[in-house]
Amino acid sequence: MKNVILDVDTGVDDALAIAYAVHSPELNILGITTTFGNTSVMEATRNTCQLLQVLDAEEIPVFQGIEETFAGHVPADKATWIHGENGIGDAQLPSTDKQAEDMGARDFIISAVRNYPKDITILTTANQGNLARAIEKDPEIVNLVQEVIHMGGAIKVPGNITPYAEANVYHDAEAAQFIFQSGIPITLVGLDVTLKTLLRRSVLDEWKERDTLLSRALADMCHFYMDAYAKVEPELNGCALHDPLVVGVAIDSSFVKTKTMTVNVKTEGAEKGQSVGVENQDGNVKVCLEVEANHFVDHFLKCVCPR
Repeated sequence: MKNVILDVDTGVDDALAIAYAVHSPELNILGITTTFGNTSVMEATRNTCQLLQVLDAEEIPVFQGIEETFAGHVPADKATWIHGENGIGDAQLPSTDKQAEDMGARDFIISAVRNYPKDITILTTANQGNLARAIEKDPEIVNLVQEVIHMGGAIKVPGNITPYAEANVYHDAEAAQFIFQSGIPITLVGLDVTLKTLLRRSVLDEWKERDTLLSRALADMCHFYMDAYAKVEPELNGCALHDPLVVGVAIDSSFVKTKTMTVNVKTEGAEKGQSVGVENQDGNVKVCLEVEANHFVDHFLKCVCPR
């Protein structure tokens, strides 16, 4: 069983990734840290706590990050057009008494890595601010983390928030650049592969027919998400599984093929957030460039919303 931390900005695809991870016996979730991006930090924390209740996984602790970029700036506006006003496609989850722990996200990451040296994989499906702050405070953890698997970047394809930048990198370009240059071992699960995965709209009908609290909630979230996709890519009749692929790679790395690179992120100008990868056998970033999409999606569907 692999010890993992999930670092999320719980929008629709983060919710799918969390459900996938909770239902995967290969993973032991030590905690979930929250940040901004798809929605605000507080909304991401609320969504995560509510979702964990629906998943009967309230024992998993949640640790909140801060609403500020690594460089100290106010975050960009949240992505309401694709994730809704509440971050989860305006789906309504039951309220919960569960709240974030008193310890913040940065300090939890440091504590967990220190307690499980060389035995933690950090799955980041949001901006890299929490991890960047942890490394800034305790640089030695770079050598104690087994691996970071990050949904972010677009090396050989255009961005999805600007022509140059993928959203998670764009939301805190300075944090991403800091992480990529830190030397920590990273597998980069970017748009190069996530855009090749597809959750089809027909699956939502199956989830609704199951008529469980989870299946109805995920279907409601994804309807909004897919409708947003349909405005720009109507031919898909579905949506990409960006964040869930990170969980899939943590479970089975054979889902993807990688090339070792050095990656830099542009932090200013029109190209802000652009991730530039150069093949380099001495690089610390394994960039995913191919994916066994059908194999992965089949596995995801078996786990995310069990009957």
